Amino acid sequence: MSELPFAATAPVSVARVGLRARDAEGLAAYYRAIVGLEELARDGETITLGAAGRPLLAIESDKAAKPDDPRSAGLFHTAFLLPSRADLGRWINHAIAEKIKVEGASDHLVSEALYLTDPEGNGIEIYVDRPREDWAWKGSQVAMATERMDVPGVVGSVPAGDAGWQGAPQNTVIGHVHLRVGDPREAEAWWNREFGFDTVAKYGAQAVFLSSGGYHHHIGANTWQSAGAGHRDNGRTGLAWVEMRATDADGEVSREDPWGTVIRTVPGKPV
Repeated sequence: MSELPFAATAPVSVARVGLRARDAEGLAAYYRAIVGLEELARDGETITLGAAGRPLLAIESDKAAKPDDPRSAGLFHTAFLLPSRADLGRWINHAIAEKIKVEGASDHLVSEALYLTDPEGNGIEIYVDRPREDWAWKGSQVAMATERMDVPGVVGSVPAGDAGWQGAPQNTVIGHVHLRVGDPREAEAWWNREFGFDTVAKYGAQAVFLSSGGYHHHIGANTWQSAGAGHRDNGRTGLAWVEMRATDADGEVSREDPWGTVIRTVPGKPV
């Protein structure tokens, strides 16, 4: 059995993401078919999806919601972290067989990642980490880049005669969430203050990456589409909330970042 990814063992990690959807049934079907999540529960108008019994994504129905505005603060992507490189190779073979539209495939030095967009415009990353002993640190800063993925190499990591993609495997987690914000400096200060996150990388003045426990990033925040964005319109689809798990939390807490994005904290160790 694969090990729980390092990202989920940090003092603070991403537990779940909530999405608000005009067509919750259709969106849930997409995440089942494309990402390989399984339906775990229904509670009123909310569908909870996950992997091997681990809740990862809650889709809340709001048929009256306006479509998300990509220029506003909100979700850039939810990043599903697979336990092994072979798992990513299996997913690539699945994407080829099912003719899934993939918008990018990148080598970030610390990870290898594919990108796509769900039917309501929410970004998705499906990725695998490189061994953390191979990450290059210069002081407190980790080296990340965007280079071309070695797709044949990833696919070649799948053993011969393998059963192939069987859905998101056990120990799949949300490794990080990347947010659209109005000002990365303000986002950086908020995550430093409210969660004690370390700033581990910056892409100029447009993006910042933050983490707990020496991970390459649990949270990304950028202004590539949303520079100067103000408070979010909660009547739109897209990101409803992000839930963080903190090992030292005494109870559940809900905060809002400077743009009104709800960030929940729940206590407990990853399981």
